[in-house]
Amino acid sequence: MHHPNQQLIENFYRAFQRLDADAMCACYADQIHFSDPVFSDLRGTEAGNMWRMLTSRAQNFSLVFDQVQANETHGSARWVATYVFGQTGKVVVNEIEARFEFADGKIIRHRDHFDLWKWSRQALGLRGGLLGWAAFFQEKVRLQASRSLQKFSTQ
Repeated sequence: MHHPNQQLIENFYRAFQRLDADAMCACYADQIHFSDPVFSDLRGTEAGNMWRMLTSRAQNFSLVFDQVQANETHGSARWVATYVFGQTGKVVVNEIEARFEFADGKIIRHRDHFDLWKWSRQALGLRGGLLGWAAFFQEKVRLQASRSLQKFSTQ
C-alpha cells in the first residue's frame, strides 16, 4: 500500500506533467527549501516562482518519473524531463534524482541532483561541452538562472 507521502510525490510529478505549477506548489510546505545544481538555495515563494517560470516557458516538454519511494520523513524519485532549451533551441534530456523531506503531509525539502556538465553540453552545445565542467562557467549558468527568476518574480 502507498504511503501518503509517496502519493504526494506522485501528485507533484503528475502536476508537473500537466505544467500546473500551482498544483505542484500545493504539495510544498510554505517554508519549502529547494536546491539543485542551478538553483542552489530557494526558499518559500522563490521555489514556487521557479516552477511557475519553468512551466510557463516550457517548450515541447515531456516528463516521466519512476522509483517513487517514501516513508514518514523522507522520500525519493527519479525523473526525466525532455524539452527544448529556449535560449538555444536545443533539445535537452535531463535525468534527475530527487530527494524529499516531509512534515505535516507536505514537502519541506526538495533536492534535485543532475549532471550540470551533461546539461550544459545539451542545452548550450559546443560552448557548454567545452566549458560546462568549469566552476566559473557553472556559476555563470547559476547567475543567469537567478537573474531570470528575479525578473520573472517581479513581473
